[in-house]
Amino acid sequence: MRALGVWTSSRLGLLLVSLMAVPWLVGGRDYLSRWKQWDASLFVTIAQYGYRGDPAQARDPGLPAFFPGMPAVLRLVHLVVDDWALCGLLVSLVAGGVAAVALARLAEFEGGSGELAVMAMVLFPTAVFLAAGYSESLFLAFAIPSWLAARRRQWPLAVLLAAGASAIRITGLFLAVALIVEFALSRPRGRDLPWLVIPFVPLIAYSWYLRGLTGDWLAWKHAQEAGWGRELVWPWRAWQTTWDSAMTAGESAVAFRMEIAGAVVAVAVLVWLLATRRWSEFVYCGLQAGALLTSAYYLSVPRSLLLWFPLWVLIARLPARWIIGYGLLLGPLMVLNALRFLTGAWAG
Repeated sequence: MRALGVWTSSRLGLLLVSLMAVPWLVGGRDYLSRWKQWDASLFVTIAQYGYRGDPAQARDPGLPAFFPGMPAVLRLVHLVVDDWALCGLLVSLVAGGVAAVALARLAEFEGGSGELAVMAMVLFPTAVFLAAGYSESLFLAFAIPSWLAARRRQWPLAVLLAAGASAIRITGLFLAVALIVEFALSRPRGRDLPWLVIPFVPLIAYSWYLRGLTGDWLAWKHAQEAGWGRELVWPWRAWQTTWDSAMTAGESAVAFRMEIAGAVVAVAVLVWLLATRRWSEFVYCGLQAGALLTSAYYLSVPRSLLLWFPLWVLIARLPARWIIGYGLLLGPLMVLNALRFLTGAWAG
């Protein structure tokens, strides 16, 4: 329950800061509309109109990149809540609470402090995306309980929850592969083996749906290329492109500097996972890092770190006094980044 208190307190704090700051930053604009930025707006578009998009506007080729889990939940909440932006906030609030409780239990299972794990997550610079109508909170509400179930060797529950995560983000595929590794490293019973197929079912079903809609089994992947230019390149080329962009002047340079910082953190976490022989967690994080750091340029690396629950478990095992320095260093960056997001800037 204390972990849930940390989550709730952090959301109230962010709410109060944003309520005071947004009118000053953007004038008399509607507060709720400020939360429907970037991907949050695209999730709403899918929930309203489907993957063909708003018929009154030009078709967005990037929409199939977003898996159907988040739009489906938004659609359900909209049955009782009229405002789409508020729907997104409520989904993230409730799902984030579930994720926070599960993270605390996972951290305690691994010998750490549940409260510190949740504090580390909510103070991270890109934690605004756990509050906005993005899919991060909803994904974690399935992924962390799934991993906790796997660590407890409750395989049917683990894979069913992982299937839910796979319906929300492609990251669920990486979770599914990591579960296979975790299963192999345990002392498995042969009768549990068929369960490991289940997390792949949502991806297959979504690909089949897109095949009927667009004629392309991999439309979700090609949508990322069409919408954001996320083509596969050598990692040194991705680094160079991002570095060159970060060294320019202007608002976009700030975002690319954040991407570089996120990449450095990601590599450091992977080294730690290898050094401590956390093989299954390394697979989960490493597959994400591989996809992000071999894109044409770094995009959403800091935001993706929110999904790296092994990082929060690591911090939870550090001495409690360390969280003070962590909070003093990263907490202000989290608030600043949240305000950047609410003013329409790219924030991770």
